[in-house]
Amino acid sequence: MLFKRRPKLLSPDIFAPVLVGIFALLLWDIFVRITQLPPYILPSPILVLQTLISDWNELFSSLLITLQITIVAFVAAAISGLLIAILFTQSKWIERSFFPYAVILQTTPIVAIAPLIILWLKNNTFAALVVCAWIVAFFPIVSNTTLGLNSVDRNLLNLFQLYKASRWQTLLYLRLPSAMPYFLGGLKISGGLALIGAVVAEFVAGTGGEKSGIAYRILISSYNLQIPRMFAALFLTTGLGVLIFVSLSALSDFILRKWHESAVEQED
Repeated sequence: MLFKRRPKLLSPDIFAPVLVGIFALLLWDIFVRITQLPPYILPSPILVLQTLISDWNELFSSLLITLQITIVAFVAAAISGLLIAILFTQSKWIERSFFPYAVILQTTPIVAIAPLIILWLKNNTFAALVVCAWIVAFFPIVSNTTLGLNSVDRNLLNLFQLYKASRWQTLLYLRLPSAMPYFLGGLKISGGLALIGAVVAEFVAGTGGEKSGIAYRILISSYNLQIPRMFAALFLTTGLGVLIFVSLSALSDFILRKWHESAVEQED
């Protein structure tokens, strides 16, 4: 019998990673104290925390700029990936003709093409950074969704054909619901990739000033040997990536929990 999932504060999914993280921080602090490494080599976690607090305003404002790029690129990747996947499933000829180019786009290192994109869109740096992040985030969505749209139960497909359902009715009432777990899985992958693409693009662009992203703060900190500040910026970026993944996982669970076996919790 099925029942509603109840939150557990001491769930192993939460408690175990937190415990491992605390243990890793303790080992890090002990290692720095024993070896007496200078802060420009490896700062202690306490020093990193102090730097994070003292430089919070500047670092957080840069993180928000990176977040804006990530969100715009992610939304664009989600919409374009879904639409192109639908187009692929409507015509095998189109899928065979264009899917290899999606693979090429994915396998081309973003570091190699980011300078070209930034050069072509030099009058709009924000748009160039969004395009770079979109390229990185696009493929998992179109790949997963195409697989989901093509993985329809043949018996259900034959039933729709028996009742003379149109192609769009089959898409709306059969293929899209069947592909929803695949699409949401692609979103969870692409959310983190969009952030990675945004940070890499910012590294290549090297844009400074008040509207610079978190990658610029990391670069400047490394050049000036402000390693505690660099670690603080890295922790903020990592935290943002975790937040994106957790948010998309919660969205997936919310959408699927009432009907799909991947999210429905069964009674022991």
